[in-house]
Amino acid sequence: MEWYFVLLIGLAAALVGVLAGYLWRRKISEAKIGSAEKQAMQIVNDAMKQAETKKKESLLEAKEEIIRQKNEADAEIKDRRREVTHQEHRIAQKEEAIDRKVEAIEKKETALAAKIAEADALKQKVEAQLEEQRVALERVAGLTAEEAKNELLARKSEEIAHETAKKISEFESQYKEEVDEKAKELLSLAIQKCAADHVSESAISVVELPSEDMKGRIIGREGRNIRTIETLTGVELIIDDTPEVITISGFDPVRREIARLALEKLISDGRIHPTRIEEMVEKARREVETSMRQAGEKAVFETGVSGLHVELVKLLGRLKYRTSYGQNVLRHSIEVALLAGVLADEMGLDSSVAKRAGLLHDIGKAMTAEIEGSHVAIGVDIAKRYRESKEIINAIEAHHGDVEPLSPIAVLVQAADAISAARPGARRENVENYIKRLQRLEEIAGDFKGVDTCYAIQAGREVRVMVKPDEVTDDQMVIMAHDIAKKIEEDLEYPGQIKVHIIREKRVADYAK
Repeated sequence: MEWYFVLLIGLAAALVGVLAGYLWRRKISEAKIGSAEKQAMQIVNDAMKQAETKKKESLLEAKEEIIRQKNEADAEIKDRRREVTHQEHRIAQKEEAIDRKVEAIEKKETALAAKIAEADALKQKVEAQLEEQRVALERVAGLTAEEAKNELLARKSEEIAHETAKKISEFESQYKEEVDEKAKELLSLAIQKCAADHVSESAISVVELPSEDMKGRIIGREGRNIRTIETLTGVELIIDDTPEVITISGFDPVRREIARLALEKLISDGRIHPTRIEEMVEKARREVETSMRQAGEKAVFETGVSGLHVELVKLLGRLKYRTSYGQNVLRHSIEVALLAGVLADEMGLDSSVAKRAGLLHDIGKAMTAEIEGSHVAIGVDIAKRYRESKEIINAIEAHHGDVEPLSPIAVLVQAADAISAARPGARRENVENYIKRLQRLEEIAGDFKGVDTCYAIQAGREVRVMVKPDEVTDDQMVIMAHDIAKKIEEDLEYPGQIKVHIIREKRVADYAK
């Protein structure tokens, strides 16, 4: 039994301990909760106070900003009102000035109307007096004023016509023979002093070969070399049985010269293949351009013309390879300049102006291949662009009789041009017509879309057209050839038939580095 009581006492003690611990912890927790609630209330109160403070500060700043903007608006409105008041004042002053001017004008109009009325009255009085005098004169003379005037004019007209006819007849009989002799003397003297060469251009050039074996090398394997030369230069190479000679055929002398120089360089170099041919053709093209520039400078020096614009000198050089009716245009221009200068000296005119006009009279022919229009109109535009004098421009414009010559210099240029063209063998009409037909053939083919370059060869019996490979396909080549042929049939007159040869070549190059 004792152990039972001891167990009960132990359990009771444990329960008392647990209950005491529980009560102690609860008391501590309640104390902590109360402290936390006080702290939370304190934080909330502090936050509300801070929010209230911020609110007051924000309201104060907003009020200050509103006051500042209001002051600025008031100042701006005040400035605007001041400006409007100033403008109104100026307008009022202008209106007063206008009113004063209108009043003055009205006064002047009134005074002028009075003077006009006075003048009209005086005019009527004078007319009445003149009428009285006329009536008195008619009564004395027995003729009216109109009859007297007609009779007097008739008599004077007869006398003047008789005297004029008499004087004209005397002058004609006196000066006709002298003028004819003087004109012949001047022209023959000018021709003798000039004595310039006149050359008729041909349509072929000849290149001599060191040996017959060179023909085969120029033709190349399967004809690739000769095709490359013809394609790049636009001429035709004629290789026949003539020993050690190749003939270059083409109507354009510039192309022929480039082909000739390129062939001579290739023959001298010995390496003949498509890549080398391209290099030599490009080099020959640069040499021809240099030659044209030097030819222009030489022409200026030969004629003694000074002060020409550099571009005009270059254009003169281009005439070295330009022909007109088979006649070299640069030599023709030099001859016209010299003839006009001699004629001007003989007539007491300014020979320097005459030479300048003669040298430039055909300058438009240097650009006829690039610009539409006659060489006269193109030459006038070029002269105006480089600020030549009106006298020179008129001489260029009038040398074919398109306009009236306005100075003796223009007449001299006309005469010199006719003399140079009239020399025996200086011109060949059929050559010019042939060249024009070939140029027109190239123009027709070149008008089609996708065409890169085109050349008339075989004396106009074939036109070779190179197209851009990125724009024209193989199938489109067939259609283009047909269209070009139809266009040639419609727009061109020619003997026989013309072959249209379309070439499409695409090259791709890359470099290993």
